[in-house]
Amino acid sequence: MPFPVELEYIKETEKELGVQFPLKFIRKMSIENGGEVMTDESDWQLIPFFDKSDNKRISRTCNHIIPETEKAREWIGFPSKGITIATNGSGDYLVLLPTEDSSIKLREEIYIWLHETAEIIYAADSIDDLTEEE
Repeated sequence: MPFPVELEYIKETEKELGVQFPLKFIRKMSIENGGEVMTDESDWQLIPFFDKSDNKRISRTCNHIIPETEKAREWIGFPSKGITIATNGSGDYLVLLPTEDSSIKLREEIYIWLHETAEIIYAADSIDDLTEEE
């Protein structure tokens, strides 16, 4: 069940990863830190930001964006500057990639990284364009 997250936890993640998340992604995740979205290819579980506000939220967000990104970067062909934001449970990820002019600022566009081929395919213009599961 998704729940709000304080901006301070998003900023901590940005600092640790050395990135700036896109504004639409920050807005969505600050309201619902997690949840499910769909693309034409698959259903996805959004990876939360680590929320240290209480023990319940710590346990719900322990598999957060930082360790999930670190784990994904161990795969051959995963983009070295890619940030994982969702998984389909089969090894594929929704990822955010840096803009062309900055390795820190992440694009609004969402991409799918396929673990079997290391292919990166376009998924949506932003997190707002992905359909939420009902």
